[in-house]
Amino acid sequence: MERALQVLDGKWSTLVVRELLSGPKRFGELRAALGTPSAKTLTDRLRMLEHHGILTRTVHAEVPPRVVYALTEQGHSLSSILHAMLVWGEANPGPGARPR
Repeated sequence: MERALQVLDGKWSTLVVRELLSGPKRFGELRAALGTPSAKTLTDRLRMLEHHGILTRTVHAEVPPRVVYALTEQGHSLSSILHAMLVWGEANPGPGARPR
């Protein structure tokens, strides 16, 4: 459990993994999908996830350079954890939310 919490530290890490479950994305695509993280915050999270072996960062030699982020096999293995979080969140909507 500690290892999972280390990897999924903070809101943005979990949401980045969620977005990459559907396939590789560029920085701008990730940032647009997530909505509000600053470029620095997102860059820090992406570096941390790469360090933990959750995603890969591929730089394509183009002008301007194209950088693509994709989940590793280890990153894809987090899908069941994220799915469990989704199920729990739907069953427990929290204060002020309308029940489904």
